[in-house]
Amino acid sequence: MASRKLPSAAAPRYIAIAGELRDRITTEKLAPHTLIPSERELSDQYGVSRMTARHALSLLENEYVYRRPPRGTFVAEPRVQFHIGSFSDEITRVGRRPAAQVVWAEEREPSPSAREALDLAPGATVHALHRLRFADDEPIALETTYFPSELTPGLLQQPLTGSLWEVLRRQYAIVPTDARATIQSIVIDDASCARLEVRGASPGILITRWTHDEPGRCIEFARDVYRADRASFEVEARIPVPLDE
Repeated sequence: MASRKLPSAAAPRYIAIAGELRDRITTEKLAPHTLIPSERELSDQYGVSRMTARHALSLLENEYVYRRPPRGTFVAEPRVQFHIGSFSDEITRVGRRPAAQVVWAEEREPSPSAREALDLAPGATVHALHRLRFADDEPIALETTYFPSELTPGLLQQPLTGSLWEVLRRQYAIVPTDARATIQSIVIDDASCARLEVRGASPGILITRWTHDEPGRCIEFARDVYRADRASFEVEARIPVPLDE
């Protein structure tokens, strides 16, 4: 195949190659697991070194493509687009089956951050849960969740493999009404990488959540770690009108 010349630009050539591949995957709507050109094929196609081609593929890895040596590089599954809220509801919304595996669950003293978030009195305890969340059979996230023990007696004896918000509604007449969160980019620790079935030091998304009920109580404090290659978050914001307009 004849070599293709890329348009001149200030950006390195591997960035331009990655951009063309990204556009092809998105505009042609290539199906997940479609084989894409190898490093050697890209090298020949664009007239660049194998190293440059490798850099281009690396830019797309964990977002648009995945590698399975020695078989090749393939189009990745689209990310699950979440809103801040119930994992189970969000996975169901996109037509997949939510599930949870309890890693540990215990009643204990809260950490300082959980105590502050839940506005707990001295000596109060929390029900703390660490769960691996799945979409179908694919691990997507690790949730560490804290509930005031006083509001949720017997929680740890309830079924904990589904929506905890549903347990709150059904068992305790606690209705979550709003949630806020901070979103951070992180490197996932080794133990979590193993549970999420990703390579060591993979990128992740840390969601720190505060959930409130109608009376305004913070009923849940959580830190959730999502695979960055399988999740994205949609955020909406109301833009205030400047006072001088």
